[in-house]
Amino acid sequence: MRRVIVVGDDTTVGELHRQLARHQYHGMQVVGVCVPPQRDGRNSVDGIEVVGTFDTITRAVIDVAADTVAILPCPELSSAMLRRLVWSLESTGTDIIVAGALLDVAGPRTSLRPIDGLPMLHLDHAELAGSRWMIKRFFFDVFSASLLLILLSPLLLAVALAIRVTSSGPAFFRQTRVGKDGENFTILKLRTMYLDAESRLGELAALNEHDGLLFKIRHDPRVTPLGRWLRRFSIDELPQLFNVVAGQMSLVGPRPPLPSEVAEYPDDLMRRLVVKPGVTGLWQVSGRADLSWEDSMRLDLRYVENWSLTLDLVVLLRTVTAVVRSAGAY
Repeated sequence: MRRVIVVGDDTTVGELHRQLARHQYHGMQVVGVCVPPQRDGRNSVDGIEVVGTFDTITRAVIDVAADTVAILPCPELSSAMLRRLVWSLESTGTDIIVAGALLDVAGPRTSLRPIDGLPMLHLDHAELAGSRWMIKRFFFDVFSASLLLILLSPLLLAVALAIRVTSSGPAFFRQTRVGKDGENFTILKLRTMYLDAESRLGELAALNEHDGLLFKIRHDPRVTPLGRWLRRFSIDELPQLFNVVAGQMSLVGPRPPLPSEVAEYPDDLMRRLVVKPGVTGLWQVSGRADLSWEDSMRLDLRYVENWSLTLDLVVLLRTVTAVVRSAGAY
């Protein structure tokens, strides 16, 4: 783990600290923060010890034995101050990272273009149409989903029959979800709950184990014994392949939300609706229900901003591992 001092104001410092704490595989541990001189006098920012100000960064690096300084956007830190900081840290061998204000934007969309000695970060627009989206639609979605339906049809028929035998009611569950551009569609799943599940939602609201707009209970009494097994291995999701073939969903994409969830979306989250929802996605291969609401939405937005055919392929391959591990599936 690299020992990192973060230089910036409260908001940016907190965001970086939380991201590095969530994803320790980056190999960075925040050990201190340096704040603008006029904001000195506090002991911590977002739970991180304040070890100095912009005027004492070099001293702070030595005091806490840091080997990396991460500099975040801050109006009090001028280009001249940044240049002098780089000079002062040369003799210490400290790595210097200058972070931009962009969040969850992958490297291929950015490029550095110096203009008269000033490094300018150029950002390409997210690709939301074109030939690669056609390949995604006809090869990844129509062809692959149709092939999977043919191969898995014996399993679907067997499970559907088992559902009818073990609990009263239909084998399939239909629900209205919101798709691309805010269009409603009917999602198809294998039924995993008793018929009175919707009417019992109110009495279980206080037991919700999830934050944000999602409702999840690890041991939900509305789920049938067979339904628990189906959810564990995501078999209940397989009928969504029909939605994929119909063009309402994609194999990979953001989680398909309920209309009640979309009604409470802040403006930023409406960005999720510019692409089709997916049977699987970054949210599923990263923990599913074990993720917080904030993390789930952040991953969906990251997918929209950085979509590529390669990313879809990676998510599909990781889905196999996620299903076998059944982490967050309940």
